[in-house]
Amino acid sequence: MTDIVATAPPRFARTRATLRRMFANRSFMLGAILFGFICLATLFGPMLIPTDPNALSIRNRFQPPSLTFLLGTDNLGRDMLARVLYGARLSLAIGLAVILLNALFGVLLGALAGYYRRLDNILMRIADALMAFPAVLLAIGIAAALGPSAMTAVIALSVVYIPRTARVVRASILVVRELDYVQAARAAGATDLRILWKHILPNCMAPLIVQLSFVFAYAILSEAVLSFLGLGAPPTVPSWGVLISEGRTYMREATWLTLVPGIAIAITVLGLNLLGDGLRDVLDPRMKVEQG
Repeated sequence: MTDIVATAPPRFARTRATLRRMFANRSFMLGAILFGFICLATLFGPMLIPTDPNALSIRNRFQPPSLTFLLGTDNLGRDMLARVLYGARLSLAIGLAVILLNALFGVLLGALAGYYRRLDNILMRIADALMAFPAVLLAIGIAAALGPSAMTAVIALSVVYIPRTARVVRASILVVRELDYVQAARAAGATDLRILWKHILPNCMAPLIVQLSFVFAYAILSEAVLSFLGLGAPPTVPSWGVLISEGRTYMREATWLTLVPGIAIAITVLGLNLLGDGLRDVLDPRMKVEQG
């Protein structure tokens, strides 16, 4: 009981200090505001505007943005606001699925490569082979081989970005595994699984969180590219990439068809990148020393 009372205040103080640095970081706050706005619009927008994104209205085709249609209509009279809001759900869901798979397999492969040196060379050479290809081109190749679908986009983007996450985790583990408290736990007879789970991985979370925030942004942008090329979501699903692909034919008559989903992608990616930059500044120990 005495130990709990003695250790609780420092932990609380560290958490409070981290939160204070987050709120004081302009990049983090601006990114949180932009990305939070997109998330709130995605969650509650369809409730406030219960318009069917696929409802046709030929007499209202190519309506410019107005009080009736806030973001205008497309070539079939479909409400662009509803389509952008529903498209955000798919784009964010694919991005979330990609970072979850990255968190699972990236951490697993990075932990194996960083802790078990005999596996390092094999796993990292495979990662290097995948990273040798440009990310988007590799994703296009995988999606073309598997066939267009939202699940294909998740698989292709996960294969592209898992090696990058694994390398970040491996680099952190190579440093942490040599620290004194890890050596002490090993000398005390702790199993490899316990050492990894209790002592090493918790101290590798900061770079992992920063990496996943950037992967989220890259995944959303890459998913839009795949959908634009017809290798992601099917044309019947209003994802952001599909909306841009449909609107490019009518750029002269209705510029908002490509401009609106393009701005949505830009805001989301900018918000996540700023969020990642802010998290890196706050969680990086070297930044703490400089700011302290």
